[in-house]
Amino acid sequence: MAFQPAHGLREAEVALLGELRKLRQKLREQGPPRENDLTLGQRVADTVAANMGSWRFIIIQSVLLTFWVMLNITAWIRHWDPYPFILLNLALSFQAAYAAPIIMMAQNRQQDIDREAADNDYKINIKAELEIELLHQKLDQLREQEVVQLSLAVKELSELLNRSGICNTDPAPARRARRKA
Repeated sequence: MAFQPAHGLREAEVALLGELRKLRQKLREQGPPRENDLTLGQRVADTVAANMGSWRFIIIQSVLLTFWVMLNITAWIRHWDPYPFILLNLALSFQAAYAAPIIMMAQNRQQDIDREAADNDYKINIKAELEIELLHQKLDQLREQEVVQLSLAVKELSELLNRSGICNTDPAPARRARRKA
């Protein structure tokens, strides 16, 4: 049979609870993560991803592309990129070639942050479950102690009543008294 501490948790649960309490204390001492802890590459990736993933960027790029096409179709200015718009295609390919990996770097970093947050949430949930289990066990102990105390009080009161003669809790003499009557 496994070792059961006085409060009813197994050794592994007690060790886990202690570890989670230490981790919580360590996280409190560290404080929240700061933006200054990011490298230059991470800050650039976050900025690029935030800007390229916005309506503002889509609208500005759409206006520029429309302007580019209109200038080359209407011939207001010398046609530097005629109809198949090879230069425009090259520029957009260049943009996509650099934007995709930068955005993926930002997403990977965010994924790591989310994974760490999920791991912390899991540990908090485990700790809360263990703490609740401890509280239930303590309540059960208090209830058991209260039942024992109430039983002793009832027994003492019954003995006092029997000794005083006010009430006889012994059923045999009560039956004899009824037979005589």
